[in-house]
Amino acid sequence: MRRAHVEVPDDVTRVVYLNGELVPEAEAKISIYDSALMFGDMVFEMTRSFNKRQFRLREHLERLYASMRYVRIPAPVTIDEMERMCAEVQAANEPAFDDDDEHRLMINVSRGPLGFYSEIFGGRLQPTLVIADFPLKWTVATMGHLFDTGINAVVTSQRAIPAHLLDPKVKSRSRLHYQMANIEAASVKGEDNWALLLDPDGYVAEGTGDNFMIVSDGRILTPEPRNILRGISRAYVIELAHELGVPCVECNIEPYDVANADEAFMSGTPFCILPVTTLNGAPIGDGRVGPVFKRVLDRWSANVGVDIEAQIKAWAAEIAGLDARAAPTPYQFQSQR
Repeated sequence: MRRAHVEVPDDVTRVVYLNGELVPEAEAKISIYDSALMFGDMVFEMTRSFNKRQFRLREHLERLYASMRYVRIPAPVTIDEMERMCAEVQAANEPAFDDDDEHRLMINVSRGPLGFYSEIFGGRLQPTLVIADFPLKWTVATMGHLFDTGINAVVTSQRAIPAHLLDPKVKSRSRLHYQMANIEAASVKGEDNWALLLDPDGYVAEGTGDNFMIVSDGRILTPEPRNILRGISRAYVIELAHELGVPCVECNIEPYDVANADEAFMSGTPFCILPVTTLNGAPIGDGRVGPVFKRVLDRWSANVGVDIEAQIKAWAAEIAGLDARAAPTPYQFQSQR
C-alpha cells in the first residue's frame, strides 16, 4: 500500500498525493511517457464537499474502481485505502482553504509509463495515482447567474460516442469529443451555451460533463443509461424525485421532446443541478426556471445542510471582476485572449 505521511506544510501550500508522496501542488508532475498522455489512458473521479464533508465519496470510488476493472488498470490500493487517502489529502489541505471553501477532490489513475520506456524508470513501472484537492469555488463561481437565467442547450453535430465503440460508462480522460462539442457550442451567438450531445440514433445522450433531464406532464424524464456516463448526481436526483413523490423515468428522449417539455435541467458534481431554459435559443416551456427544478434543488440543499444556490452565488460575488471565463472549462469552451 502506497501511503503518504500527512503533514501540514508550514506555508499552507496546497499539496497533492502523487504515487505515495504528498508534494506541493505546483510540483506535482507525471511523466511525458505516461499512458495518460500517450493514449488518454486514465480514469478519474471528481468529488465535492458540503460543509467540508465529502458527498457520495464511496459511490464515486466504486465507479472509479469499476472503470479501472473495465479498462484493466491494476488498482494501486484497495478501495478502503483510497477512501482513507482522500480524507488524508483533504485534511492536509484544509489549512490552505478559506472557511467558506469546499473541497473538490480529483482522483486520477493511469496505467503508468508505457513498457518500452521502462529503462528510464529503472525497470519499475506502476500505475500512476494522483489525488488533488482544489477549492470548488473556482469551478462553479461563474455559474451563479445560471440559477436565474438558465442554460441554452445547443445540440451539436458532434455525437456522443456509443457504448459499442468506447463505453461512456467508463469515466476516462479520453474526452476530445466533449471538447469538440464545446467548441461548436461556443461558436453559437449568445452567452451560456452548453453542448448537448445526441447518440448515433438521434436520441439525447448527455452534456460534456453533465447529465440531462426534462420535466413533462409532472414527470422527470432522463436518457436511458446505455450511451451516457451514469452520473452520481443523476442517481441522486432520481433519489430526490422519489423523496418528493415526482415520477422519474429513464427513456429515449428526442430533441422534439425537449422542445416541447415543461422544463429541463442538467446535473453534475460541482454545481449539483442547473436549469436549462432554452434549446438552440428557443424557450423550453415558458423559458423560465421551473418549479420541479426548484423543488429538487431545495430538497438537495436541505439534505446536505447547504443552500447550494446561495453558496455558488456568494462565490460569484467574491470573484466578480476576475476574468475566470477567459479559458476553456469542462462545460464551455472559451478562447484564450
